Amino acid sequence: MEIVLFEPEIPPNTGNIARLCAATTTPLHLIEPLGFKLEDKYLKRAGLDYWQYLNLRVWKSWSDFYQNQAPDKRLVFTSARQGEIYTEFSFTEKDVLVFGPESRGLPEYILAQSPFRIRIPLWGKVRSLNLSTAAGIVLYEAYRQIGVLKEG
Repeated sequence: MEIVLFEPEIPPNTGNIARLCAATTTPLHLIEPLGFKLEDKYLKRAGLDYWQYLNLRVWKSWSDFYQNQAPDKRLVFTSARQGEIYTEFSFTEKDVLVFGPESRGLPEYILAQSPFRIRIPLWGKVRSLNLSTAAGIVLYEAYRQIGVLKEG
């Protein structure tokens, strides 16, 4: 299981997801351009002192990531409005959970590269969940399904 953030924009969201990945030993991939610098104080504060435990890789573009990482894995794209409800989706150990930028989501040219799409249902009067909240919900469900969850 891995997480990809395509062109993330908000430093605290990325920092929180980095902390989530460090806590679960989940590799994190960031696809440039980023909406911040990796040295950003808000990014670092959100991840606190866990950066040393993070398996992080930064890619210059989606095509760099896709050509070098994606062929062996199953890309699972997240969307606020389309796809199977995440609890009904069957995750595998080779899944790469791909999240789009906070303001616009994943572009169509990326969505066209995999038929696997999931969503978190919403019934309130909001457009979407916070990116780091969505990443935590989906990642823990995926790990639950593949039997990885353990007591700490």
